[in-house]
Amino acid sequence: MRQRIGFCTTTDDVRIAYATAGRGRPLLRVGGWMTHIEHDLDSPVWGHWLRELTRDHTLARFDIRGSGLSDRDVSGQTLEAWVRDVEAVVDSLGWRRFPMLGVCQGAAIAVLYAVRHPERVTHLVLYNPYAHGAFTEGMAGYRVEEAETLARMIEVGWARRTGAFREVFARLLSPSDAEDQITWWDELQRLTADRTTAARLWRGFHKIDIRDLLPQVHCPTLVAHVKGDSMVPFEAGRDLAGRIPHCRFLPLEGRNHILQPRDPGWRMFIEEVRRFLADEPGEGVPSVAGFHELTRRERVVLDHVARGQSNTTIANSLSLAPKTVRNHVSNICAKLAVSSRPELVIEARNAGFGIE
Repeated sequence: MRQRIGFCTTTDDVRIAYATAGRGRPLLRVGGWMTHIEHDLDSPVWGHWLRELTRDHTLARFDIRGSGLSDRDVSGQTLEAWVRDVEAVVDSLGWRRFPMLGVCQGAAIAVLYAVRHPERVTHLVLYNPYAHGAFTEGMAGYRVEEAETLARMIEVGWARRTGAFREVFARLLSPSDAEDQITWWDELQRLTADRTTAARLWRGFHKIDIRDLLPQVHCPTLVAHVKGDSMVPFEAGRDLAGRIPHCRFLPLEGRNHILQPRDPGWRMFIEEVRRFLADEPGEGVPSVAGFHELTRRERVVLDHVARGQSNTTIANSLSLAPKTVRNHVSNICAKLAVSSRPELVIEARNAGFGIE
């Protein structure tokens, strides 16, 4: 699988790394707390996910601040900060309307983004999500103690290749005794963040509380949760789903936090996600990657093109010479690898341009 890596900058000057792969309608994945867009590509944990999600979609993934290829030396690991990361990535990609897949902690980030930008998010898929973390009001005492214990283990054992940390933490994520997965988690710990940042991320994710936001989600939403998940209790996903209006809940058989092909629920999950996202308007019309390469002016011109306007009409509207508009359209076609204006209109509208 090939991917294209790019960088963008948030409104608070943090550089975020993102990657796109596949071809088709846009899909933005918001990952959990341990990601590395380059290391994940050949992962025994994520490989089958990436293959399936790029069959029908141009999949975008990114590393949140402090991790992976994004800026490491940052302060303030909060839900507000992580949403700024998403906003920067989306603006850089140039996507207007798209579905989001939020994984574990990434589900809360996706929910907040969808509430703030309802005009952009068509569908939400929330996988193994939770509405509030261990360090929030109303959490059971044993959950608080468990989260605090793991936080201390991160501070002590992060990046160690052997020992108690590996045996406890990695097996919470992959309890199936797959040695290649345990080894991969160990390597990811070394690559994605230092122990101080990892501990801040862990504590920050457990301070998440989106209970007040969930009734404000109005796009079609699918919540899927693995029954045997050891990292996020099944009840947390069921509770979250019950707080979102008209939400569909999908229980999944399995034990791994990240479903593996041998998990009974894997095939059901991917088929249901594909069916759920197939309800998007215009499904089946190919869409291209490359919108993030367009300049701000080119995006404005493309928006007019998507409305069916001629070069002369666009020129008059933007106070440009018709020749300048023609050059912009030619550059846009080259960047998006399309050969005709009708095809450009289809691709642009498929990505959300030209929609009032």
